[in-house]
Amino acid sequence: MSAGSLPRQDRVVSSSSGGGVSVVPVHIAMIMDGNGRWARARKLPVAAGHRQGAESVQQCVRTAIRQGVRYLTLYAFSSENWRRSAEEVGDLTSLLRFYLRHKINELHAQGVRLRIIGEPERFEGSLREELRRAEALTLHNTTLTLTLALSYGGRADIVQAARRLAEDAVAGKIAAESISEAMLDDALQTSDMPDPDLVIRTSGECRLSNFLLWQSAYAELVFMDVLWPDFGEVEFLEALSRFASRQRRFGGRPA
Repeated sequence: MSAGSLPRQDRVVSSSSGGGVSVVPVHIAMIMDGNGRWARARKLPVAAGHRQGAESVQQCVRTAIRQGVRYLTLYAFSSENWRRSAEEVGDLTSLLRFYLRHKINELHAQGVRLRIIGEPERFEGSLREELRRAEALTLHNTTLTLTLALSYGGRADIVQAARRLAEDAVAGKIAAESISEAMLDDALQTSDMPDPDLVIRTSGECRLSNFLLWQSAYAELVFMDVLWPDFGEVEFLEALSRFASRQRRFGGRPA
């Protein structure tokens, strides 16, 4: 997008009833935080928190569909998560594999398209193949696009986009002085989806943690104290209610 133009986003009116909100974001991005703290508070292994967190994902998908959300992007595994213990990384990847094997048919039946951004190539071969199959199976679904950010970092996303533009400039395909925000936007991994209207983070932390940094420039941010494994429909609707109450100016002034 060029300077002064609006982000790639819009609002839709939900046709849901029975407690739904009237204005919902087209694209919600979620930082799912608190699995470890949830498990430790119950004297359970961290893996138990991750498993319960996967159930929260299913609830969020169902609620997003009912409310008319079109894009849901989940920070499932950051590039920094590789610094965690080998045991926890193994638990996370095992859970991802379980999710793909046992939940993908439910997602497919719901009309959900699964997309992967980040660096899936960093995972071992059989998991990469399962990710590829899940994306292929759901490719033509249109009810909801569920994007999993795996080994993802917002700064790395911007760097790879800048590198692509620099390579094109060196090759003479584009003039360096012609590079615009819109061109960089198109070089990001998220170029085929609107920017997030709403970013939700659980567990009481109030930061983006390198998630969709460029794309969230005009997003509404909602930070909630609930730990991710306890996040369900009630919390989802609360976040939507906060979003609906805000006036979004995109740098301008209200009419």
